[in-house]
Amino acid sequence: MPAVSSYPETKTVAQKDNYHGTTVNDPYRWLEEEKSEEVKAWVESQNTLARPYLAQLPSRELYKERLTALWDYEKYSTPYMVNGKLFYSYNDGLQNQYVLYMADGINGEPEVLINPNALSEDGTVSMASTELSPKASYLAYMLSDGGTDWKTIHVRNTSSKSDLTDTIKGVKFTNVAWLPDESGFFYSRYPKNAAGGFDDSQTVSIYFHAIGSDQSEDKQVFAFDGKPTWNPYPSVIQNGDTLLITVFEGYETNGVYAMPLNDKSSELVSVFDKWGGRYDLIGEHEDMLFFTSTADAPTGKVIKVKYARGVNAVETIIESTPDTLSGVSLLGGKLFARYLKDVKGQVSVFDLTGAKVDEIAFSDIGSVSGFNGSKSAEKTFYKLTGFTNPGQVYAYDVESGESTLFKTINTGINYDDYETKQVFYTSKDGTKVPMFIVHKKGLKLDGNNKTLLYGYGGFNISLLPRYSVSRMVWVEQGNVLAIANLRGGGEYGQKWHKAGTKLNKQNVFDDFIAAGEYLVESGYTSPDKMSIQGGSNGGLLVAATLTQRPDLFSAALPAVGVLDMLRYHTPSANARAWSSDYGLSENKEEFEALHAYSPLHNTKPGICYPATLVTTGDHDDRVVPWHSYKFAAQLQADQSCDNPVLLRVETRAGHGAGTPTWMRIEGYADQWAFLESALE
Repeated sequence: MPAVSSYPETKTVAQKDNYHGTTVNDPYRWLEEEKSEEVKAWVESQNTLARPYLAQLPSRELYKERLTALWDYEKYSTPYMVNGKLFYSYNDGLQNQYVLYMADGINGEPEVLINPNALSEDGTVSMASTELSPKASYLAYMLSDGGTDWKTIHVRNTSSKSDLTDTIKGVKFTNVAWLPDESGFFYSRYPKNAAGGFDDSQTVSIYFHAIGSDQSEDKQVFAFDGKPTWNPYPSVIQNGDTLLITVFEGYETNGVYAMPLNDKSSELVSVFDKWGGRYDLIGEHEDMLFFTSTADAPTGKVIKVKYARGVNAVETIIESTPDTLSGVSLLGGKLFARYLKDVKGQVSVFDLTGAKVDEIAFSDIGSVSGFNGSKSAEKTFYKLTGFTNPGQVYAYDVESGESTLFKTINTGINYDDYETKQVFYTSKDGTKVPMFIVHKKGLKLDGNNKTLLYGYGGFNISLLPRYSVSRMVWVEQGNVLAIANLRGGGEYGQKWHKAGTKLNKQNVFDDFIAAGEYLVESGYTSPDKMSIQGGSNGGLLVAATLTQRPDLFSAALPAVGVLDMLRYHTPSANARAWSSDYGLSENKEEFEALHAYSPLHNTKPGICYPATLVTTGDHDDRVVPWHSYKFAAQLQADQSCDNPVLLRVETRAGHGAGTPTWMRIEGYADQWAFLESALE
């Protein structure tokens, strides 16, 4: 692999912090001032090193060519129906963003409702989310510019295909909850600070927006005063009489409250305020509310709540099982429950008493998604995908239970040439951990295969068998892909999640290291031929693992990572909410655990680290890019061998969501070429 003759000069400062009697140096604190001209110049110098280096790698053009060719196929989202109208997203192949279509029923002629590709020349304005009004007269949709988490809400008339004048700013993580008469909706937003900008360090409030009005006229409906980390999500129930408020503050527990909308003298009513588990609204039927819950049910259950200005009765109608309940939809008087059985998708259908009426079985290793639409819909849709299955979309008749193939997604690849298997390996403490392995058939287990090991391990998120063009290109070249389902994720419910959080976070890194050891011991690869990849919390995983076991891997791709674990919570209230997984350096015991694995604080001079390509986006306001800046600077300073340490910063990009196709192709071409060169 080409060596780097010299790295950009990075100054250090004499910053020292005292954590519970322990002095911690932070010589690259100045890189946190990411908007300063000095930091911008430093980033430019890093890109000036990284981009020409990556551009001249021998396999880069091959990978770009194959990524472009394999990406160029028709892609369909899972359709859904609202008030007799069909909605779905479509990409003709290399479009930067998916286009939203609408049709009058299943057999209607599709028409473009919104084409985000027309909103920017470089494709970096994306549609982050949508919410149809109950009669499908309006579509509230959120736009993100350049990958930022800050979004703008717009409203489109579905008949005229044109926008109203309504524009709402100051929102990040919110949904839109329409009134039944479509006169307006509720949403959450941040207040303005003294400088006139929306401030995400302050408390989020729920507002009501009347259709056709200016944002300045929106009424604040409710706020949890003094709770800057509480993010309230509104839902409208009981035919518009009640606002249900689901509060997010972490990934293990939450609270649910209700507020009458037609009686201003009434106070907030507690629905679930013990914070003893997760409660997520599924929907309502007549006078009953349905929730999923993990309270005394780590893998999830379904409860039915009789609510009338208070909770009058709670009944569990679908008991927890050994399989993990990953989501439930209420359609046509039935509950569609999606389960993970050893990380593989399964679906059971229940009536509203909890009696099972149908089961949708799948024989292949894969995932199932869909079952969306208005609760009165007569048809719903679901999609099956897998590592080597780009997808089949089925229409499901809610009354009869009959599934009909609606759309097959064809890429032109013969997937019979590939195989996916699931293995279970043993982690450091004896825990059995599942892992998917994908490769061409006929692979020789001679320890000589270039291998990419991917993981995440956090925030109750499950890594499911799903199709990825970029991964398919990697495997197509004769390489091995391994996806490890580490603790900290949601694959086996709340216990599995909790076993990888706070003081137990080291379990996640141990699981990942054990996955690498299994791949070597089983003959798939060797340390000289193995690489690791992960993004966000997975970027932390990769960086922590390369500092703990630099001998086990030859290349690493930490993307948009959380890498300074002592200060991750400082940029905003949103980041502080991650403390349910990480803990906080403000607490002595948690500081000691964080300091022990924090990637920034655990690189050491004199060690040969794997070839490392650190990637981030300058618009990332979720995991701010200074994490990557500081870690790359420290790793460059400590690297003792010729393995390169590069920092690639994408401009006009954020945490990953909404990244245009052309930018994804360029990014993966760089990453795969980097791995090919490092694993020779």
